[in-house]
Amino acid sequence: MAREPRPLTQADKEEAFRIATRSLPKWYADEVVRGMTDEELAAALSRVLGIWGGSCGPGRLDVMFQGSGLKIWAGWHIVNHVMERPIFKGKSTVAMARHIYAIPDPTDPQISLF
Repeated sequence: MAREPRPLTQADKEEAFRIATRSLPKWYADEVVRGMTDEELAAALSRVLGIWGGSCGPGRLDVMFQGSGLKIWAGWHIVNHVMERPIFKGKSTVAMARHIYAIPDPTDPQISLF
């Protein structure tokens, strides 16, 4: 069954991120609530993403990820990690983790408004 390529929406990117990092809130439950510095969060994400991984299936996003460089690729087609740019890499992966899992930064002097 051939896949029909289509562009990723913001919701698709967030879903791909959740697929790649689904063990983060389980493995680091206390730290997620308490907060993590960028360095701590990057180290946790590197462990969660591991050496290499992925997920795909009929009618599902093709997601690939690697801890080195905090890279995540995704597409509605078979992703070629050599030819395609990751949708998240480095600091953008850390920023998305903060957004998706509401992880505070204990070094940020800004008081949370929520």
